[in-house]
Amino acid sequence: MPLSRSALGSVALTALALAALSCPVAAKTPTRSGTRTPVRAAPAVDVPLMRSVISALAADNMEGRGPATPAEPRVLDYIIAQFKAAGLKPGNKGQWLQEVPTVSITGSGFSPLTVTGGKETLSFAPVKDFVAFSYRAVPETAISDAELVFVGYGIRAPQLGWDDYAGIDMKGKIAVVLVNDPDYAASDEHGLFKGRRMTWYGRWPYKYEEAARQGARGVLIVHDTYPAAYGWNVIESTSTRNFIQTPNKGMDQTEANGWIQKATAEKIFAAAGQDFAALSAAAAKPGFKAVPLGLKASYSFANDVRTSVSHNVIGLLPGRTAPNEVVLYSAHWDHLGRCKPDATGDNICNGAVDNATGVAGIIALARAQAQAGPARRSQAFIALTLEESGLLGSEYYAANPVFPLARTVGGVNLDGLAPGGRSRDMTMSGGDKSDLNALFRKHLAALGLKESSESNPERGGYYRSDHFSLAKRGVPVYSFGRGEDLEVGGQAAGQAAAEDYTRNRYHQPNDHYSPAWDMSGIAQEVDFAYRLGRELADGTMWPNWLPNDEFRAVRDASRAATRAK
Repeated sequence: MPLSRSALGSVALTALALAALSCPVAAKTPTRSGTRTPVRAAPAVDVPLMRSVISALAADNMEGRGPATPAEPRVLDYIIAQFKAAGLKPGNKGQWLQEVPTVSITGSGFSPLTVTGGKETLSFAPVKDFVAFSYRAVPETAISDAELVFVGYGIRAPQLGWDDYAGIDMKGKIAVVLVNDPDYAASDEHGLFKGRRMTWYGRWPYKYEEAARQGARGVLIVHDTYPAAYGWNVIESTSTRNFIQTPNKGMDQTEANGWIQKATAEKIFAAAGQDFAALSAAAAKPGFKAVPLGLKASYSFANDVRTSVSHNVIGLLPGRTAPNEVVLYSAHWDHLGRCKPDATGDNICNGAVDNATGVAGIIALARAQAQAGPARRSQAFIALTLEESGLLGSEYYAANPVFPLARTVGGVNLDGLAPGGRSRDMTMSGGDKSDLNALFRKHLAALGLKESSESNPERGGYYRSDHFSLAKRGVPVYSFGRGEDLEVGGQAAGQAAAEDYTRNRYHQPNDHYSPAWDMSGIAQEVDFAYRLGRELADGTMWPNWLPNDEFRAVRDASRAATRAK
């Protein structure tokens, strides 16, 4: 799980405890998108079951649950056995597994980035000044004399009246793009692009995807630490990129994507007779038009291409009266496998918190939902692979859904449930985005909990966990985390727990399970997930994104197509 996502409020925080398991039954209330159904008393969370699952998945014999390693079959067999015991049926057309074919591309032999057309040729060193890589599964990438065009933030958002590519033909050209979105420097969350809260338009994958849609040959994003939310060291340290295999081997993508240092961009703009700061300021205002720089860039590198296959595990509880409508519960089973040894020589990143806890959570949810009896709608439980490689398991599922996305109501994603005691608050990742927020607040109120603000919304944490693969295709999915306001110790204790996990165990060999763990916080989070999911499963509402949200249009189109049939 990526460290900076807002679900770290769930992973890195000791919080939340087992709350009252009964909820008063009230009359159904109609909404614009359906009927909200109150959730009756939830079955007690099976804590011994979760302890057993976490202990097994985080054991050394699972070798850190590396995808497509000799340990994967052991992991899959264990999860399938647990799904069966919970009462699930095979969810993929009579099968438990969904194959996820992947490709890993490692670049090498990088040439300098040379820029011509100014008074003198500029040359920039790989890694130090720029980083480049390809989404195409080809042995070599070579860009020669491609025109550079500054396209501001590289955003096309018709619902917001914004188009940085208006009036420019990008075929054969390289887009030079600013990181984040136009109002990232705001002090609050008010603004066309939600102020300081990063939107999907601010994330680097969006910028690469949009440039490809515009026919660009390549993309160079200008790195700046604050709007990027991480330093250059993060960019330069990643040599291998992982992708889903496609029939066209990624040939619909740009030839090369990459980053350049801000100082590199300033030199390039100066060579073009332009002021980088002035153009950046102009790019943040409506009506900005792309600026051809009158310069050409060249660079090349080799690609080592490797393919492999991993698997998602899918189980199903068929619905009672609307079995073709589906609510999803997900958690990623993978971790880092064998990793850099610690001082004791331990080289297995066991991933107990990240994310054996999440898998234990959906197994406990499956058992609780089965015990409660069939819901109105079907409920699917998916243990996803390759989250740590870039959300690839969820991306493959969302692109190749077993259950049509137009008939997928929504769901709950669990990613890293931290052991510990009670908390008085909970956070919804992503801010106000969809109808799910109202349901979230309804259940908080029923349990006497308060909502806390998401920390560091400018980092775009919502877009860094498996729920996002479904969200960008229109399906709203809960991603919530526990807050820092502990019943014992308050904010100070919660923050200390978060810092301790981040510093000492996150993505390290000592993320171990201990029988001494306090499971009460984990139990309440699973109980809360039960309530959220069961309401969707027993109800008739179809949650949608709020007006002008970046995912509203795709959900509207999906639902309209279904209603037309």
